[in-house]
Amino acid sequence: MRWHRDKLVETDDVLRHPVDMERWKHFDCEFPDFASDSRNMHLGLASDWFNPFDHMSTSYSMWPVVLIPYNLPP
Repeated sequence: MRWHRDKLVETDDVLRHPVDMERWKHFDCEFPDFASDSRNMHLGLASDWFNPFDHMSTSYSMWPVVLIPYNLPP
């Protein structure tokens, strides 16, 4: 859980972990209290709607939801 803080390598041209992305660095600047504790979780939430049988007249659909931990070691 602490790899993104303890093993960070400062290079601008290699993406080794999501912590190397500009958006992650921007988030750390916007919320310094959250970024100061390396045990905090950075999570991504993704969802998508689809109709499993491709019939738009059916009254049901599926919404898969995926929760992705971003700051686990690679």
